[in-house]
Amino acid sequence: MAITVATAAALVIWVVMWSVGIKALDASMLALAIVLLVATGRIVMRYLPGRDRA
Repeated sequence: MAITVATAAALVIWVVMWSVGIKALDASMLALAIVLLVATGRIVMRYLPGRDRA
């Protein structure tokens, strides 16, 4: 669920930044960075101590 929310928020940020005049490539790199950070966080959370492996 977190990845879906992050993707939607990143796309909203991309559209807003693109509409105010920031180049589309720069805005898309920021959106991609947000999605990658959330996905990486989800993967890392699996391996932290104290997490159930069920």
